[in-house]
Amino acid sequence: MEKPVYRMVDGYYRCWVSDEATIRSALNYVPKPEDVFIVSYPKSGNTWLNHIAYNIMNDRAPPANWMDYNREIPFLEKHGAEATRGMRRPGFIKTHMPFHLHPYSRDAKYICICRNPYDCCVSFYHHTRSIPFYLFCDGTFDEFLEMFMAGEVDCGDYFDHLLSWYNHRNDPNVFFLTYEDLKEDTANWAMKIADFLGDDYGKKLRADKRALENVLSRTSFEAMKEHVNVAQRKFVVEQSLVPEEQQPEKVKRAMKVMGNRVPNINQASRNFVRKGVVGDWKTHFSAEHAARLKEHIAVKTLGSDVMSLWKKLQLP
Repeated sequence: MEKPVYRMVDGYYRCWVSDEATIRSALNYVPKPEDVFIVSYPKSGNTWLNHIAYNIMNDRAPPANWMDYNREIPFLEKHGAEATRGMRRPGFIKTHMPFHLHPYSRDAKYICICRNPYDCCVSFYHHTRSIPFYLFCDGTFDEFLEMFMAGEVDCGDYFDHLLSWYNHRNDPNVFFLTYEDLKEDTANWAMKIADFLGDDYGKKLRADKRALENVLSRTSFEAMKEHVNVAQRKFVVEQSLVPEEQQPEKVKRAMKVMGNRVPNINQASRNFVRKGVVGDWKTHFSAEHAARLKEHIAVKTLGSDVMSLWKKLQLP
């Protein structure tokens, strides 16, 4: 490639295929009072959290059609500020921005989910290998770990993102949780999310036991995984059938740069949601890998107790 895989856009580190004007429109978006931002670093539970919050508010799962899903829950940095114009409100907007870059208003709400850095790194590694635009389909975990620690991955540095939101975890309009806690006791955290969204949502779930049971059954990790992966695979196949001349300019430009490195449709449509388990890092990290990341964590989090979020886990 003539250009690097990632580059900085007004302080935000993104993949080369991302449109700069779209990113800038996202960074400069002015939140509306009924906006609820679902915030996370990549591969930290954002999609699952979206499903839970959406079900609580709308008493149904998000749309099964990928295009409709993105219209209902726009991904701000990917779709741009314009994509929020037609969304229903109150409603949800997905983001991966650190706090200091994120559109902010005291009248909007922010639900931020984080995941321990070891599992996040493994999940992000598989994600990066599966997305052709990252040009990492044959990359190794050792190579990705170096990129992860350097912050040279899509959306930038994990620890900058984590610490920026952790420092605002007690703000009245910020709801902060971990992926691991949500996995351990989904019902309890679903109730807390409902209360944060509004008193009426919490009251409804408490008054009708079946309402909470329906939310939990529709948003179990396995149900969400099937819902998202089927929708995504269908979308990838449909897009592959669109004639080249009708493809968006961004896609045509990317395909030209990637040339014969574009993988086949089966590789490009690998599941967006993979395992979602806690502790999967143990299947990828060698003792040397674990020691390197542990040392890096100590440097990045010096003076913060942020790693106490995962004191119950057997992290290195």
